[in-house]
Amino acid sequence: MAETRSTVTSPAVPATASPQARLAAAASVLGIRQINALLPRNRAGIWAGRGLMATIMAAFGPTLPGTHVRQVRSGAVRGEWVRAAGVPHGDRALYYVHGSGYVVCSARTHRGLASRLSKATGLPVFVLDYRLAPEHRFPAAAEDVAAGYRWLLGNGYRPEDLVIGGDSAGCHLGLDLLLQNIDAGLPQPAGLFMFSPLMDLTLTLAERRDRRQPDPMAPATVGRRLIELYTADEPAQSTRLRLTVPRGAALPPLFVQASAGEMLSDDARHLRDMATAAGARCELELWPGRIHVFQALPLLVPEAAPALRRTADFVASALAEANSIPRERVS
Repeated sequence: MAETRSTVTSPAVPATASPQARLAAAASVLGIRQINALLPRNRAGIWAGRGLMATIMAAFGPTLPGTHVRQVRSGAVRGEWVRAAGVPHGDRALYYVHGSGYVVCSARTHRGLASRLSKATGLPVFVLDYRLAPEHRFPAAAEDVAAGYRWLLGNGYRPEDLVIGGDSAGCHLGLDLLLQNIDAGLPQPAGLFMFSPLMDLTLTLAERRDRRQPDPMAPATVGRRLIELYTADEPAQSTRLRLTVPRGAALPPLFVQASAGEMLSDDARHLRDMATAAGARCELELWPGRIHVFQALPLLVPEAAPALRRTADFVASALAEANSIPRERVS
């Protein structure tokens, strides 16, 4: 029977900086993102945009001290293992798929977030470096995400010992992987958590949301400029641009967090409604007054820490549940 819980969360967390300092930091992020929006879509502009995004992530979401990083180069699979201090390699792991419009981020930009996820969960995190647009267009990133999952299974990880996570465009890739697993008859992971999920690559939902309440930090117009670099060769009517969860789909539990006011909040609601209508379990948390993928920017948004603790609770619950069910039922 379908279960869902939609939660609006605003925990009392002591700020790590004064309101004035946080406002200045937010203004700097906004300024960098607006500059990014104005950059030309040629090679120089794209490389500059990647550099600007790396600056934001390093400044407001640095890697935790003592983090251990190991690069992976195995056939077509590229990425890195990230372990917070004291976290061992074991039989269980997180598989993380980064976001930022298929164009501007990497495993390295998300190393800080991965280190915090590792610390919160006590698990190693494999962050995939999938191919980026415009050098590699649709469906290159989705193919790489599927290859990364098969690589983990081929290296001894049982599906019920893996939890997938992602942010923004990485959430679309994560759900697409689960749907590919169904088509291919592959076993599903224990769960999937998503931060600020992008579900509709045509950005219809996001643009409609922006018309009602513009998002200055991550407006739909900026997202469209990036995503079109990836989807330009894919027909607009493609079902893989607007993912649909079929009724009765064998999906693991889903956990979704988004800012209540961001451009992708309607995508998050749509995902929850679509998943529960299909019979899957999906918990949605909408955090008021935050920004797009705030979990990655703890020095700007102190609420990132409790959000990651909530995510760690979901990971522990999903792994416990998956390992209490016979494998044939998990798959």
